[in-house]
Amino acid sequence: MKYKVFNYITVFFSLALVTTSCVDNEDLNQVDPNVETAGSFWKTDQDAIEGVNAAYGSLLTDGTYMRSTPLLLDLKGDDTRSNSPWGAMYNVGRFNSNPTDPAIYGWAFETYYQGIYRANQVLTNVPEIQFEDAALKNRILGQAYFLRGLYFFHAVNMFKNVPLPTEIKLYTPQKTEAEGWAQVIADFKAAAELLPTSYDAITGIDKGQKGRATKGAALGYLGKAYLFTKDFANAKTTFKQVIDLGVYSLVSNYRDNFTTTNENNSESLFEVQFSRDAGGVDLGWGGAPASGWGKTSARAITYAPRAFGWTDVQPSWTLFNEYQQEKTKTNAVDPRLDATIFYNKPGGMQLYGKDFATFYATSPADLNDIFCRKYQNSDGQFADEYDWRSGINERLLRYADILLMYAETLNETGDTPGAYTYIQMVRNRVNLPDLATAKPGMNQAQMRDQIGHERFLEFPLEGHRFDDIRRWGWLQDATKLAWLKTRDVEFNSYAPGREYFPIPQLEMDNNPGTKQNDSY
Repeated sequence: MKYKVFNYITVFFSLALVTTSCVDNEDLNQVDPNVETAGSFWKTDQDAIEGVNAAYGSLLTDGTYMRSTPLLLDLKGDDTRSNSPWGAMYNVGRFNSNPTDPAIYGWAFETYYQGIYRANQVLTNVPEIQFEDAALKNRILGQAYFLRGLYFFHAVNMFKNVPLPTEIKLYTPQKTEAEGWAQVIADFKAAAELLPTSYDAITGIDKGQKGRATKGAALGYLGKAYLFTKDFANAKTTFKQVIDLGVYSLVSNYRDNFTTTNENNSESLFEVQFSRDAGGVDLGWGGAPASGWGKTSARAITYAPRAFGWTDVQPSWTLFNEYQQEKTKTNAVDPRLDATIFYNKPGGMQLYGKDFATFYATSPADLNDIFCRKYQNSDGQFADEYDWRSGINERLLRYADILLMYAETLNETGDTPGAYTYIQMVRNRVNLPDLATAKPGMNQAQMRDQIGHERFLEFPLEGHRFDDIRRWGWLQDATKLAWLKTRDVEFNSYAPGREYFPIPQLEMDNNPGTKQNDSY
């Protein structure tokens, strides 16, 4: 789906200076006939589609998936490290974001609420539009609920106590974390009721369009919200609903989830659509989309190996070493290592058409270092990432995640033996041995640790690891926290409360009564 640009809620008032007669105040307010207003815009089904497209547009900016949100999700985990020269980025993984400097985390906060506002525009105005196709109307409303739920999900998950605007008004008070999760759940429930399983078999102007939210995406995120709030019974039921849809499966090549090859594949429940061919050349740093936007991602250049981009994010050595703890059935290294990390591999490894060992031969520090491979345009078709224009879609939710989260809910609800089946489905793709044979009869606590290990190797650099660490309570467990410190020295900077980002100062100043998060 290509995102269009719409400017439809700006109203200009013309004031006429009248000196020869008396006029009423309302006569002074004139709508510019050349400018579309909220009152004149929401009239047709095409207007409704364009309105919800604008809500998708907030996924493309620097604050969200162009760059900032992946950074905020990745850098606090033990799968990554950063030596970025930019303090705002460097300090994310060290739990030291500055409340007075909103760079990166503040941009994310702002953009989530931009997306929420746009979704609220749809949910407020579309019900009043007369549609010939009621199913189309439901799909548009379902997408708006999904997108609002997704933006709320990020806001609550990263900032804890946040406003929860569900209608269009100037001020919305800060709410509790529990209230936030309740709203997230309500939105995803509403979305799941209204959305189709796919857009291929429908009729309407959105037929066949890739990238729009589906029932599976809404159920997947609903299950995540239940899981994050430890409602394991409802999470289990919801994940099973996704599985029972029968439309998702793991792709055979793990790496196809992180390149332009095979985008929107059978494993993808929801991904943000980026394209080098979408038109425009400007980067979407923020604000309303402009006609010159390229709809491209800056993740690749930010995470790229040395000399091919900025190398602001690198994998941790803990991740590199953990990939080699268990060999495949043919005694090979877990193939996810090569799909995730560039390194000086015996026998050679190619990056951007260059041999790793040859390219870094004169730089021993780089030759003996490791770099990110996921989400890199590094297969030889491009020389580097310095054009800032990656077209790789950001995969937000994969079926592998559904399978491992379902296994987790089985374990947490007393069916530890049942968890083996769904874990093994993910292991089978990379030819790892049967877990039931390798580690038979695990108890619930042992299975929890095993699921932690499985998720660590399946989802690094995908924004899941720190979410897992936080929701599992490892930061409040002295033993687990000490273990994390041995794996990633950045955890030595952790202080209670710093698992969340600060509320941006601008929000504190502009929204009366807002309280800062603990520890800031």
